[in-house]
Amino acid sequence: MTLFAEVRHASSAKVPLVLLHGFGGIGALWAPVVARLDPDLPLVIYDLPGHGASLDAEGVGHAGVMARAILEDLDRRGLSSFHLCGHSMGGAIAALIALKATDRVRSLTLLSPGGFGFEINHDALRRYGSAVAHDALAAGLAAMFAPDVRPDASGIDQLADARRLPGATERLMEILHSFLVELGGRIGQGTLPLARFEALGIPTRLLWGTEDPILPVAQAGHVWPSAEVRLIDGVGHMLIEEAPEAVASAIAAAVQAD
Repeated sequence: MTLFAEVRHASSAKVPLVLLHGFGGIGALWAPVVARLDPDLPLVIYDLPGHGASLDAEGVGHAGVMARAILEDLDRRGLSSFHLCGHSMGGAIAALIALKATDRVRSLTLLSPGGFGFEINHDALRRYGSAVAHDALAAGLAAMFAPDVRPDASGIDQLADARRLPGATERLMEILHSFLVELGGRIGQGTLPLARFEALGIPTRLLWGTEDPILPVAQAGHVWPSAEVRLIDGVGHMLIEEAPEAVASAIAAAVQAD
């Protein structure tokens, strides 16, 4: 089965933007950001392998495996260059695509990306990834937001539909276990080869919520020197919903600077 992606304005002469969601998400959750972008911007909005309509697609595994799958799909679509924006696990995937296809990536916009440090709230991700019922999903998502912020009900409904597919939660647990590592008796995440990114010369924007309960905001300090960094006060891990204006503004700056 091939990967699913919602494609908009495929015939446009503009360089397309590729959107990669985080662990346990689906492409449709980008809606708050997409609504704030240039309506004529060409988009490729993926359901990542093992998620949503790509549940049975090839490429299920850690970020490196998924990066290869996404890049092969972009090849199949004939996209010779593109902008990348990824959230959380999708941010790690976007970064690895940039390493593999540097000459094709016009910009990177990373939202609380995975792989910038060992620490990760794997217990919260496990609860979220295994949730199927609406109330359990709502609680799992709320644990990733800033305190006193609640997820949008429509997004929960869309996730619940995806989680009810046969094998959906089992696939998510497989993915979660693929990127967790044990070190000194502690469980964390695998990390990216961050020292290699400065030399790529790809314009990079990093956004991170100061109240992120999944990936500590201190990991933003591990980014390479040329990257632009914005820490967003009072925002948790789910920047797509919690700070869509800031995300859309960063993407617009990346696209317009091209």
